[in-house]
Amino acid sequence: MSVSFENYLVVGISSRALFNLEKENEVFEKEGLDAYREYQIVHENDVLSPGSGFGLVKNLLNINKLAKRKLVEVIVMSRNSADTSLRIIHSLEHYDMDIGRMVLSGGEDISRYLSAFGVDLI
Repeated sequence: MSVSFENYLVVGISSRALFNLEKENEVFEKEGLDAYREYQIVHENDVLSPGSGFGLVKNLLNINKLAKRKLVEVIVMSRNSADTSLRIIHSLEHYDMDIGRMVLSGGEDISRYLSAFGVDLI
């Protein structure tokens, strides 16, 4: 049974906007995908620092707490694959962010997932 989010504000945010992944992106750009993958796996338990969109997402999720019901659904949208996203998942847990849906495209363009996930704002 599918879940409907038509009565929620659905916000998509990139993992790089939610968390500071500048160092990791530098590894990817200078050393390539294999080095990036290895770096993320080695550091999978290291909590990521907040990125430029972190405060906005925390405040949007706080609307749900204040309303005592879900009004906002946030989806992390990432070109990472499942094996390189554990660090993101651990960081979400560390910051107690109620985000249960992610798009992990494995390097593919994420724009094709926007309508499938009913994203209202990215």
